[in-house]
Amino acid sequence: MDNTETASTANSTIASWINALAISDGAPGGGAASGIMLAIAASLTSMVCGYTTADDQNQQDALSSIDSRAQQLKSKALELGDQDAAATNTFGAAFGMEPGPSRQQAVEAASVQAAEASAALGELAISAIADLSWLAEHGNPSLIADVAVGLGALRAAVAGARTNVSFDLSKLATDGTSLAEVHRAHPQLWQKVEQFTDAREEIDRITAAIDHRAAPTDGR
Repeated sequence: MDNTETASTANSTIASWINALAISDGAPGGGAASGIMLAIAASLTSMVCGYTTADDQNQQDALSSIDSRAQQLKSKALELGDQDAAATNTFGAAFGMEPGPSRQQAVEAASVQAAEASAALGELAISAIADLSWLAEHGNPSLIADVAVGLGALRAAVAGARTNVSFDLSKLATDGTSLAEVHRAHPQLWQKVEQFTDAREEIDRITAAIDHRAAPTDGR
C-alpha cells in the first residue's frame, strides 16, 4: 500500500490517518484536515438530529432534511479531503522540479488546482451553517454542547478553506506577478476568500449566542 492510499480516509483508521498527517511529507496536510473537521461537524449534526424529538410535522420534516444533508455532507467532506491530499502531492511534485519555465507552469497549475479544491470544501462548509443554526434553536437542549462543538469544527473547516485558497493563490505571484494581477486572473477564487471570511464571522455569532447555554459554568 503506497503512502497516498494509506492516507486516504476510505482506507485508514482514525489513528493511522492522524499518524499520516503528522509525517512531514505534505499529504495529507491542512486542507485534508479541514475536510475531516467538516465531516466531524456533519456527524455531530446528524447525531443531534437523532436525539431531537419533533414537536410537529414541520419540525420532523426539517429534522429529516437536515439529517439527510448531514449524511451526504459527511461523505462529500471526506472525499474532498482526499482530493485535497492528492492536490497537495501535485503541489509538492511541481516545487520539486528543476528551476525553469516548465517548473513555473507546473507550480501555477498546481496552485490553482489546490485553491479550487479548498474552495470547493469551503463552499460545502458554508452550506452546513444554516442547519447547525437551526439545531442551536430547535435541537434537543441537552445536546447544545454538541452543537457548539459542531460549530467549532465547522469554523475550523471554513477557516482552513479561507487560508488555503488565499495561500495557494499567493503562490501565483512568486514569479514577479503582482497579487493584483492574480486577483484579476482569478476573481472567483478571490471572492471565495471574502465569502469564507464572512462565513467564519457568522459561525462566531451563532456560537456566541449559545455560549451561555453550552458553557454555563464559564463564570463571565
